[in-house]
Amino acid sequence: MAATRRSFMKFASLAAAGSLAGLDPFGSLSAFAQSGASDYKALVCIFLFGGNDGNNLIIPTDAAGFANYKHLRGPLAVSQASVLPLAGQSSLGLSGAMPGTQALFNKRRLAVLANVGTLTQPLTRAQFLANQEAAPHNLFSHADQQRIWQTEAPVGATDTGWAGRTADLLSASSAGSLPMVVTTAGSEIFTAGRSTFGMSVPPNGAGVTGGACNEGINCTIRLNAAQQLLTFSTGASLVQADQTITSNAFRYATELSSAVKDAPALHTDFPSGNPLAAQLEQIAQIIQVRSTLGAGRQIFFASLGSFDTHSNQVATQTWLLGQLDAALLAFDSATTELGVNSKVTSFTMSDFGRALTPNTVYGSDHAWGSHHLIMGGAVKGGRLYGTLPTLALAGPDDAGTDGRWIPTTSTTQYAATLASWFGVPPPELASVFPLLPNFNSANLGFV
Repeated sequence: MAATRRSFMKFASLAAAGSLAGLDPFGSLSAFAQSGASDYKALVCIFLFGGNDGNNLIIPTDAAGFANYKHLRGPLAVSQASVLPLAGQSSLGLSGAMPGTQALFNKRRLAVLANVGTLTQPLTRAQFLANQEAAPHNLFSHADQQRIWQTEAPVGATDTGWAGRTADLLSASSAGSLPMVVTTAGSEIFTAGRSTFGMSVPPNGAGVTGGACNEGINCTIRLNAAQQLLTFSTGASLVQADQTITSNAFRYATELSSAVKDAPALHTDFPSGNPLAAQLEQIAQIIQVRSTLGAGRQIFFASLGSFDTHSNQVATQTWLLGQLDAALLAFDSATTELGVNSKVTSFTMSDFGRALTPNTVYGSDHAWGSHHLIMGGAVKGGRLYGTLPTLALAGPDDAGTDGRWIPTTSTTQYAATLASWFGVPPPELASVFPLLPNFNSANLGFV
């Protein structure tokens, strides 16, 4: 599905209207001056909203391990025959809904990071139960844990996200036409910096605030009227500032649509009816015109929701992981087609994991640590990083008695490893990730 100039201009009215409604800043120009195609890098965050259950993502395959898993999971256990084997992993397999992800792992283009979660510092079960060391604020709360994942700071400590702060740090030599951070999933704190902010682009340029906008003259009239209103002087500094933000939104849309209109259509076929695939297709189209935009660095935020599987988990999660799988495979193909597979690193984040034990309605409840996927040509794939939890209730990794895993790897270490690859110098990592000095390792080595 090729993007057009008209579809990107439709995005401008959404961006502008959102700005007027909520004073949502779209930031100053903030992309590295490109010193050649070899210098380009992009990070693509895929947030799985609701809390993906890692226990049914990575599954034991050896006889004893699977028997223990099946006993503890009860009705949430998947069939042993459905588990996909992973090359080099004699006792671990992948959800049967993810054959594309299996292929990427086996080709060493994708890695798994085990038992990742929010931490302020390393924490043992004994310390957690005795309240000897600080645990993250409001564990098991969707909003609070999403915020910590996106900010990498204690709740309430900052109004900026780690992608936004990374853009702040790396934008000194800016020469690009668009903000460094782009979201296809609405406004999230992940994209907000101190001086730079994320630009919102709906998937495939679709959608307009304030009612339907037909292609052609109706859209043209509406856009022209909106732009004319922005030329009026109000004398109110707050309104004038917002008019500047909105003018920038129109300008960004014009720059983007101009860059895209002559770009050839991608040959990669992104699956229809898949909301994540639509977002990743849009991201691929923006990456395609990186040279025209002068972008040397870009960070993208996409998402897939409905992972809060308190009931009917097996069917729901299997369907969602199938969508994730198809979207990842298509995006890997697109970045290969564009010749940037080794320059684009994609990774998953999610609120938290889910309890190992089932609840009474064939679902699982909020938990803590979970497993995540990292994909791209620069990833040292075909490997599992980190430490898997011991699948034992009230065992050494359980925060209680239900299989809520205390993370053995922090989200801070995960994000800092990605930011290091992206170009944040080691001495500057702590300025982006204030909790990083609390952990022994700042680089997990997966990229």
